[in-house]
Amino acid sequence: MKHDKSFDVLVCGGGHAGIESALIASKLGCSVLLVTLDTKAIGRMSCNPAIGGLAKGQIVREIDVLGGVMGLATDHSGIQFKILNQSKGKSVWSPRAQVDKREYESYVSSRVLNNNKIEVLQGEVVSLLCSKGRVQGVVLRSGARAFGKAVILTCGTFLNGLIHIGQKKIRAGRMGESGAEGITEFLLSLGFVAGRLKTGTPPRLDGSSVNWNKTSTTHGDELPLPFSYETSSFDPPNVACHTTTTNLNCKEVIQENLKLSPMFSGDVGGVGPRYCPSIEDKVYRFAHHDSHTLFLEPEWLRSDQIYLNGFSTSLPEHIQIKALRLVPGLEHVRFFRPGYAIEYDFFSPAQLKSSLETKNLSGLFFAGQINGTSGYEEAAAQGLIAGINAAKLIQEKEPLILKRSEGYIGVMIDDLITKDTLEPYRMFTSRAEYRILLRFSNAHTRLCAHADKNNLLSPAREKKIRASLALIDKMLESLNRSVLPSKINSKLLALGENTINQATPLKNILKRPSVTLDSLALSVLSESNKEATAREAKIEVEAIIKYEGYIKRQQDQVDKMKKNESTPLPNNINYFEIKSISNEAREKLSFVRPETFGQAMRVSGVTPADISALSVLFLKRT
Repeated sequence: MKHDKSFDVLVCGGGHAGIESALIASKLGCSVLLVTLDTKAIGRMSCNPAIGGLAKGQIVREIDVLGGVMGLATDHSGIQFKILNQSKGKSVWSPRAQVDKREYESYVSSRVLNNNKIEVLQGEVVSLLCSKGRVQGVVLRSGARAFGKAVILTCGTFLNGLIHIGQKKIRAGRMGESGAEGITEFLLSLGFVAGRLKTGTPPRLDGSSVNWNKTSTTHGDELPLPFSYETSSFDPPNVACHTTTTNLNCKEVIQENLKLSPMFSGDVGGVGPRYCPSIEDKVYRFAHHDSHTLFLEPEWLRSDQIYLNGFSTSLPEHIQIKALRLVPGLEHVRFFRPGYAIEYDFFSPAQLKSSLETKNLSGLFFAGQINGTSGYEEAAAQGLIAGINAAKLIQEKEPLILKRSEGYIGVMIDDLITKDTLEPYRMFTSRAEYRILLRFSNAHTRLCAHADKNNLLSPAREKKIRASLALIDKMLESLNRSVLPSKINSKLLALGENTINQATPLKNILKRPSVTLDSLALSVLSESNKEATAREAKIEVEAIIKYEGYIKRQQDQVDKMKKNESTPLPNNINYFEIKSISNEAREKLSFVRPETFGQAMRVSGVTPADISALSVLFLKRT
């Protein structure tokens, strides 16, 4: 870019958040400039070669219903698909896919580079252009400027990134790529509050050095389900992954060398993820365990480069090798690349509105790891919401705000802006109090109204979603009719269920534990099991019928909460003047500045007594 140019939306960062921001903003009619440190790294998967998982799979489905690309990219590049948690209730079933990292990157980067409303620029943003409390553009290290009506920062781990391998330190955003310096310092000068976090990645093994006969094999589902409603002709490969376990000898090597880990020597100041601990953390925190499971996952099809899931580490490379060569199957292992830790800057997400626009500077949005989250899916979801709301801001329309009862994306954003972020935030089903309502199989039911209202979907995806919803309605309608004992009792006996003695609605029979839609073998449900749409519709229909009472109970709870949830709070309240609330509540509410009464109730450190006092005062003022 030789001359200063103007765009509607400027996106800074070409990772999972930045991609979704750029694509959805362009879909909504905005001209977009995507600034990235390396145009050849757009959509790169920095860590594990997988998309989805517990709660994360639900997020990807929600992204798809709201017009995002992650689900399609996963279906295009996936090499193994599996529904997790099938031994539990359908409300916590979660799709996951191993993907070919090269194919994934190629697919999403082509979507960006071939979009005529997106201009891509290789460069580094070092500061912002601001005037009268509003962002107006960005300044690059080259001195070039780009003007925009909205700016979205999706910087990943690149803000003052520092890699640690033992005592070795490398300034980088990830291995082999330079970090970003300047933007943190500029934001601090504007009064933003920043912190430091840490994450890590395991070594990449040379698969030709692994004795696969000493490992166990795991496969995906024989009849896989796609992530995207738009996907058709879905017949992915089912590539095997493998597992092995560490042992006492491996544990002792790690214990003896903990002092060489920067996490234990004090060299790393950032806080690491509680729920994705390094192998050093596992050995230290769970000393009573002598072994831990390791997953060997191919990084792409026919790849000898293996991702060692479960062995994230920042130990010196020679210690990593020494410990792993004591593990069955890895006695002669070689590395393509050692594991490492990386610490980076983030900004407290309590400084954001529910739209992901910053409270300090109008038109500036944050998405992804800059908000303290961890994971591709969490980043992509934030990028999508930020992109939608940047476009809405420019078009002077109401932002898209998802409630906690509407999606895991809503839960995540609400958690981020109301709770202290002391460690990398990762989504789990347990974070959602209404998780029975937030099934992976009903993402379209929950969110299609938002998609329609905001014009987020392509015609092809909208058509597929409507067909799926129609099929679910058709199945539910068929279950309202009654069946005679002579038509069903033989099937019930075969399933070990009690027989019926009078005509009974089919939905009542389906509520029995052993009964499934397939076992009922109804003609209206005879769509081929090979059809992913029909198989997924059956999962959703069974959930609706079998969990009917629980679903109604949670919906009643949602309805009762609606009044408090949506009651607005003035943005100019001086909480330090309110003597009837605790000192901690004054501090937390002043920092977070909740937008609604519901958000105030969830701010950490704010008690029911504080809420009661605030309610009395708030009602008096209004």
